[in-house]
Amino acid sequence: MLPSPEVIAPSALKRRSVRNFFASVKYSIEGFFAALKHEPSFREDIIFAVCLIPVAIILPVNAVSTAIMIASLFLIIIVELLNSSIEWIIDYLRPEQHPVAKRIKDMASAAVFVSYINCIVVWAVLLWPSNAVWARIVEWAKFLH
Repeated sequence: MLPSPEVIAPSALKRRSVRNFFASVKYSIEGFFAALKHEPSFREDIIFAVCLIPVAIILPVNAVSTAIMIASLFLIIIVELLNSSIEWIIDYLRPEQHPVAKRIKDMASAAVFVSYINCIVVWAVLLWPSNAVWARIVEWAKFLH
């Protein structure tokens, strides 16, 4: 059983300050660039998102649909960061081959795969021809010519 908050010494509680906030942001940025430097899969996911975000913005869909499409792309990046972190932890703790380590890494990889499937499903549902998006795209293309 955990002690109540009154029992924990004030110095034991993590204090938040503006300095802590900026330090956290700095560490997050360092983590992002470490993933860019050391993780080819993360770089591929970033390229995928950078290519598709402008498409999501340009498509003639409402703002909520655009936000959901972009969120599905960011979800891939988030899950890839978590997957990479899990893989690095496993490699650090257990560098030798082990069936449980393999299962953990495979499950983390499956999470990335599922996030890609989620993205495809979201985009397909939002761009399905019955949603009249294709008619608006044709109208927009005619307007450009």
